[in-house]
Amino acid sequence: MSVISCIGSGNMGFALMKGAVKGADIYFTDADSEKAKTAAASIGAKVLNSNTEAVEKGDFVFLAVKPQVLAQVLAEIAPAVKKRQTAPVFVSMAAGWSIEKIQKAIGEKPQGSKLPVVRIMPNTPALIGRGMIALSASPEVPSEKIAELEKILGCAGIVDRIEERFMDAVTGLSGSGPAFVYLFIEALADGGVRAGLSADKALRYAAQTVTGAAAMVQETEKHPSELKNMVTSPGGTTIAGLTVLEDRAFRDTVIKAVEAAWKRSEELGNKN
Repeated sequence: MSVISCIGSGNMGFALMKGAVKGADIYFTDADSEKAKTAAASIGAKVLNSNTEAVEKGDFVFLAVKPQVLAQVLAEIAPAVKKRQTAPVFVSMAAGWSIEKIQKAIGEKPQGSKLPVVRIMPNTPALIGRGMIALSASPEVPSEKIAELEKILGCAGIVDRIEERFMDAVTGLSGSGPAFVYLFIEALADGGVRAGLSADKALRYAAQTVTGAAAMVQETEKHPSELKNMVTSPGGTTIAGLTVLEDRAFRDTVIKAVEAAWKRSEELGNKN
């Protein structure tokens, strides 16, 4: 059984550990010890006293902290990493932190070898096991460790390997994307309220409509434009609504929202 140390017990770190707990021994550390205790108790994990101890114990060390505090964490754990004969596999979800920057921040082993680092970008639906998780690994990570990590992460959603150069694009699309979808669901529900439905009824219909439409894309493997045309009758209600969306540049606005999030991810990476 693998030992997983998770530095940080926030929503995303907790979501991934919640799925991993069936096949691993889980430890949490956090600057907020009470938060770590609460997270650990809810899934039968344990709490460690320090990030250094997390590195000493873990086969996998998840870096589940905010990008702006990662440098401090890496500097803190670097001495413990260098003392280990076999380095743990580091798994980072910090936006803007490249594999190379993490390796440089910790430093090389005494024999000059680089550390095994995996960079992932999950999204918040991982909290309910429906996430989208992009994964990119450094050459130093053994193939069997990547396979094991994919199995661990698979409990939180779909895992997809990508080249690291696309990670900022993924951050803009699936990392930030849930917020864009929530805004759309909220707007759909508000439209239902304007049309006379109660607020709770409108939200229920809106959420299920989005869930069902997404499932249609995945399960039929038809292009969204083809599925859209299946709903759109000549002179009907759907084309009337679509015309308003096109007039208001809905499609272009969504594209620009993803683009803005992507560029911001790149900016964060340059700052780091």
